[in-house]
Amino acid sequence: MLPILCACGRKWTVEPHDTYCLIRQDGGQTLGYFPGSGVRILYSDGYTFKDLNRNGILDCYEDWRYTPEERAEDLAKRLSVEEIAGLMLYSSHQAVPTDSAGYWSSTYNGTSLRESGLPHSAVSDKQRKFLRDDNLRAVLVVRVESPRIAAEWNNNMQAFVEGLGQGIPVNISSDPRNETRAWAEYNAGSGGKISLWPSPLGLAATFDPELVEKFGRIASAEYRALGIATALSPQIDLATEPRWNRFYGTFGEDPDLDTDMARAYIDGFQTSVGAAEIADGWGYESVNAMVKHWPGGGPEEGGRDAHFSFGKYTVYPGGNFEQHIRPFVEGAFRLNGKTRKAAAVMPYYTVSHGVDPSGKKVGNGFSKYIVTDLLRNRYGYNGVVCTDWGITHDYSSIEEADGKCWGVEALSIPQRHYEALKAGVDQFGGNNDKGPVLEAYRMWTAEFGEKSARERFERSAIRLLLNIFRTGLFENPYVDPDRTEATVGNPEFMQAGYEAQLRSVVLLKNRAETLPASTRRSVYLPECGQSRLPVDTSLVKQYYELAESPENADFAIVFIDEPDGGCGYDAADREKGGNGYVPISLQYGDYTARHARPESIAGGDPKEPSINRSYRGKTVRSSNREELKQVLGTKRLMGDKPVVAVVSTTKPFVPAEFEPSADAILLAFGVQRQAVLDIISGRREPSALLPMQLPADMKTVEQQREDVPRDMVCYTDSEGNTYDFAFGLDWKGVIRDARVEKYK
Repeated sequence: MLPILCACGRKWTVEPHDTYCLIRQDGGQTLGYFPGSGVRILYSDGYTFKDLNRNGILDCYEDWRYTPEERAEDLAKRLSVEEIAGLMLYSSHQAVPTDSAGYWSSTYNGTSLRESGLPHSAVSDKQRKFLRDDNLRAVLVVRVESPRIAAEWNNNMQAFVEGLGQGIPVNISSDPRNETRAWAEYNAGSGGKISLWPSPLGLAATFDPELVEKFGRIASAEYRALGIATALSPQIDLATEPRWNRFYGTFGEDPDLDTDMARAYIDGFQTSVGAAEIADGWGYESVNAMVKHWPGGGPEEGGRDAHFSFGKYTVYPGGNFEQHIRPFVEGAFRLNGKTRKAAAVMPYYTVSHGVDPSGKKVGNGFSKYIVTDLLRNRYGYNGVVCTDWGITHDYSSIEEADGKCWGVEALSIPQRHYEALKAGVDQFGGNNDKGPVLEAYRMWTAEFGEKSARERFERSAIRLLLNIFRTGLFENPYVDPDRTEATVGNPEFMQAGYEAQLRSVVLLKNRAETLPASTRRSVYLPECGQSRLPVDTSLVKQYYELAESPENADFAIVFIDEPDGGCGYDAADREKGGNGYVPISLQYGDYTARHARPESIAGGDPKEPSINRSYRGKTVRSSNREELKQVLGTKRLMGDKPVVAVVSTTKPFVPAEFEPSADAILLAFGVQRQAVLDIISGRREPSALLPMQLPADMKTVEQQREDVPRDMVCYTDSEGNTYDFAFGLDWKGVIRDARVEKYK
């Protein structure tokens, strides 16, 4: 360390690191900078400051003694329209390192990473372009090779932008990373060396907001160690439609539980304490929470998802719109912690059918009523509003998940940006190109004048910059890779995540005290696809002997997934003369939609001739119906010996087809097999509760209203237990504790 004295005799210390230097000062903020960026250090009153715009003057935004609000306002006035347009961009998904081909591909010095000879933490050509040429500063990272590579990549990104323009650091963000597996674009960073927790639906099954706040504190520590300062979460849509494929990412269908979980999650992520706090609970331990999806994406008609045109509409047959915004206005915008409100909000792709009094039918990100009249004016939200990814892009067909420009399909890409700006959004998810934003600025100028256009852009700039100032990135955006490796996925964090997994497993059925299977010695595991066992044999042998046949086993465990009943649209049906719409089934066997609506509530798209999206009378078959046969077949083979069914689930399903053949049933919400075996063997007692209803049949699924929670007829099993919200068993029987009393 090299001590340096300033003119007034105050001492501070410079710490050189591989790609950056730190200046630690007594009574002042720690500064991080890249010596090769051209940024100089300024001195005032015995303290040091970064001359980010390299003008030799200590400007307000460079002076950490001012409030984040004052600094954001000062910097916004200094930015050119082109620079603000860059702030309004949010990158497409970035892998570290990027692939040489495919969706996340890029080059390095014009060639592949291997041929370039650059390290895996290098900044790709695509990233350099959007950072330098388009002034983009919000980057969404998905898969990373390792925590160290992620930390080094962050440092390389920050060093690259530090010498550009006003020296605005990169605000790196992530979709959820702490789930046990990654299987969709919106959780593509999950798994790997990081603490592993149950899915959000599994966290909801604990009925414990304090646990969720603890998760937020741990996950935010891991995020900041990786260089991530914004979380594209939590997803607090009220999941009132059981067929929706994004049910798993929510906190379930109960508005009270969802609201409490939302508040706890955001408090955990956003709150800094002690020396890490800069002001008002914000600081170097804070991660901005971008809560989604305003005003609630749960009531999708027929369960079809709005990533596709066939699922663009949310509907409210129960007149229950106001309940869907409760988790936002009573949870995300009314925190217990000092940060008070979620830092950002993401509207969903959907057209909220029948909600806008003007009758306008556009996606939420294009709706002035949804964004300005409701969110901003009625509920007083003044944080960042960022569109969901790709709403300004073109789409190719009803069934492709490319662009999501619902309701403004006929407009050009710049015109869509303009409509979103007029609606009140600040940032465009999935757009690396400032060109359309600048076109939108010119459109605003033509309609309202240059002064109005500049004021509109500055309002968004202040909001966007505030989230960077409050998290301390202007002072020090760099992370220590050694500390990153010691923090991310450390034993304490891993154990906390595993404990949460154990607390999320729901025991639905336990006939004749089948569980705990603590005295049974041998277990039979039927093979699943491709003649393989559903769990690693070395793990099973830590608990039981592995029987080669049912005859030699004391009991059997069958691991299955919930029924996969499709997405609600089938191009083959359209090609045969139908409208393309088919049911989404929550059962394994064939399902014919005899009780579906004869006419859909909402409909219409430029690429389809009919506005009626009804699928009444059509039949679908689950793609994984073989899993039902596994349970039934195993029971036949086992005879009187018990069968335990473990269902990995992401949403409600109909248990009637297999429940009579199972002596015990466990629900697993994105947990590791070890957690399930710990429960089965009796090493841990189950304590989780259903965060949703399980329907008696598909008739009640069709007859429930998409926007109303807990309105299905629930399944009653052979033991007389009804699988309603907040039901669960422990070794003593039905759980009736304070959690049930509070939320039931």
